[in-house]
Amino acid sequence: MIKILLVDDQMILAEGIKSVLSTCPDFEICGISLDGAEAVKDCEKYRPDVVLMDIRMPNMNGVVATKRIKELDPDIKVLILTTFDDSDYILSAINNGASGYLLKDIGATALIDAIKNAYAGDTILPGKIAKKITDAAMMVSSDKQIKLKKAFDLSDREVEIALMIADGFTNRQIASALKLSDGTARNYISSIYLKLGADSRASATEKIKSKM
Repeated sequence: MIKILLVDDQMILAEGIKSVLSTCPDFEICGISLDGAEAVKDCEKYRPDVVLMDIRMPNMNGVVATKRIKELDPDIKVLILTTFDDSDYILSAINNGASGYLLKDIGATALIDAIKNAYAGDTILPGKIAKKITDAAMMVSSDKQIKLKKAFDLSDREVEIALMIADGFTNRQIASALKLSDGTARNYISSIYLKLGADSRASATEKIKSKM
């Protein structure tokens, strides 16, 4: 039996979702919370397996509530269920530990399957939402590359390697990932150090991250 907590500031919507989910014999609806703050308290009280969380609510929104719930119990799966599909909320919710993001126009069968899959440990992202996350990540990556290139006059390959240095890759891992010889990788890294004015991996990492 999967225990589910519903979180939505519109009771009529929460009741509708409860009616849909109650048709599944594998589910037990343990409560309905009307805002994020109430959801955190109810998670402490009921210890649900899955929380279906609205995102825009008074007192505490779904992004903050997700973070608090995951701090309370990392095993609780939080699925964001909302009418909004803007990438800022998507990324914030996922970064705060949400197991996925669903739009409220989802069908009953798909919703039931999504809850079961989230409970099993899957990340639930509809195609158009996954694309938004990918696009946002690409924009962030592109922005970092432009900043590094301008700040230190790095080549495209040097920017790529500089980002890997900042992520903690060793020389050998960089060479392997980029299909370079160990000597070629070392030459690139030496050039990067020179352009950064760095004399160690630690100082290079610090300088790179300061421009990201």
